[in-house]
Amino acid sequence: MDAINVIPFIDIMLVLLAIVLATATFIVEGRLELKLPEAATAEAPVAADLLEIGIDAGGGLFADGERIEIGTLGQRLAQLPAQTPIRLRVDEGARFGRFVAVIDLLRANGLERLNITTRKP
Repeated sequence: MDAINVIPFIDIMLVLLAIVLATATFIVEGRLELKLPEAATAEAPVAADLLEIGIDAGGGLFADGERIEIGTLGQRLAQLPAQTPIRLRVDEGARFGRFVAVIDLLRANGLERLNITTRKP
């Protein structure tokens, strides 16, 4: 009597499971845990091609969820068109000097469509 060999099917399922688990890990790491300051008029911008810049409590700088140095950010901003919307998320415990350095880079590159993200009280 002929039997169905299920070993190749199990191998394929294990590979697919490994791919899903690896992808899920990268998605979770892409989110920054920032404690945003409160603002009564907080609202979320809606734009598909925006650049999100984040500063964590330790002064770490992130562009679209990836850790980046200030010089690299300046080079990246220089390549963007002036109409590019920017979302700036800064942890309330971050040093003000880091915030000012990012704002200075944005102004130097003519990027004025800026939204500073806060949370409602």
